Amino acid sequence: MDTLLLSRIQFAANISFHILFPTITIALGWALLFFKVRFNRTRDRKWMDLYLFWVKVFALSFALGVVSGITMSFQFGTNWPGFMETVGNVAGPLLAYEIMTAFFLEAVFLGIMLFGASKVPGWLHTLATFLVAFGTTMSAFWILVLNSWMHTPAGHELRDGVVYATDWWAIIFNPSMPYRLAHMLLASGLTVAFLIAGLSAWRWLRGDREPEVATGLRFGVILGALLIPVQILAGDMHGLNTLEHQPQKVAAMEGNWETGGNVPLLLFALPDEAARVNHYEIGIPSLASIILKHDPAGEVPGLNDFVAEDGTVMHPPVAPVFWSFRIMVGIGMLMLVASWAGAWMMWRRGADNLPRPYLWGLTGMTFAGWGATLAGWYTTEIGRQPWLVQGVLTVEEAVGDIAGGMVLTTLLAYVAIYLALLAAYIAVLFHLARKGGRIAAPLAAPVIQPAE
Repeated sequence: MDTLLLSRIQFAANISFHILFPTITIALGWALLFFKVRFNRTRDRKWMDLYLFWVKVFALSFALGVVSGITMSFQFGTNWPGFMETVGNVAGPLLAYEIMTAFFLEAVFLGIMLFGASKVPGWLHTLATFLVAFGTTMSAFWILVLNSWMHTPAGHELRDGVVYATDWWAIIFNPSMPYRLAHMLLASGLTVAFLIAGLSAWRWLRGDREPEVATGLRFGVILGALLIPVQILAGDMHGLNTLEHQPQKVAAMEGNWETGGNVPLLLFALPDEAARVNHYEIGIPSLASIILKHDPAGEVPGLNDFVAEDGTVMHPPVAPVFWSFRIMVGIGMLMLVASWAGAWMMWRRGADNLPRPYLWGLTGMTFAGWGATLAGWYTTEIGRQPWLVQGVLTVEEAVGDIAGGMVLTTLLAYVAIYLALLAAYIAVLFHLARKGGRIAAPLAAPVIQPAE
């Protein structure tokens, strides 16, 4: 039993489960603020009904995100002690900043947001919603600062094998941070857009014709239509930044073995790392060079440039990065088609007259954002291998001296619990959707009566 491999799988399982919920809460907090502000301005009950429905989803997602995040952080000490021993002088303060500036903010005002709608003045409840939304975004900011620093470390020096901070400004605003932050925030927005659109479509298909259902459907589709082109642009900029700082990752994403120009964009291939070739390639000539270099003859790095003379491979495993990247892009293109088609049909026919096949399609895409986020995360994190901190610390150097059997036992326990929790989470979401306005209405009445 390989402790290194099992520890990697265990951390991947933990972070895969954890990331699902912050991906929802980051953007859903701002969606809730939008609903609340719209209610304050229009006094239209449908906006408060939307708020009261989706605040329950926020609370459930927030709870699971916190619990799984704590479990994940324990592994820094149990499975990866070399990480904190080497880069703890940078990672420790960044994680502490996240707790002090974000988690405390969320914890203090979350209770007012969840339970204070009919107990505090309207302006205070709106302020609490804003502060919780701001807190979730600040939490994402600090986590992505650390993660991006691990990919493009800056502002530090190495003394006796230990990293010391020399410039916190350079650490926080390291070369890849703005691109990763923008990409993740937009991914969260798209996840929430399709979650709201999907559950609203399902409610409509079940015959729920409450005003907030059509409004939620319209909101989700339009939000998705607005964000997806911005995400495509941000993704392109992120890819160019990655090409500059982690060319081996881009080579794996493109499945490109030899450095050169006129590199095709591969739509399909079976990378063979042993033979260092691709089988059954289907590609568009020169398009990879055009995308990455804005020139058909632009030179794209090849994977063979990252093999040492002694045969040591210093590039990531090719197939997982190659395919996860294509899954992410494929889901993104599906989001583009679905949201733009929906926006066009709503413009022509209205949100309450969409064809049933389209509504079923939206329902099927309820969790599409999760698929794209996970695929993108795997592209990023597997693409960093064999480094844990690029150029500073390898994964092998950081792993703890633990019996493989112990890691396997805890891995199986984690996976079983996470699968059960995920199934329960999805079941609760659809249970809330079945109940719909019957859950929101009793709480909505006392909120609407007082003047804001």
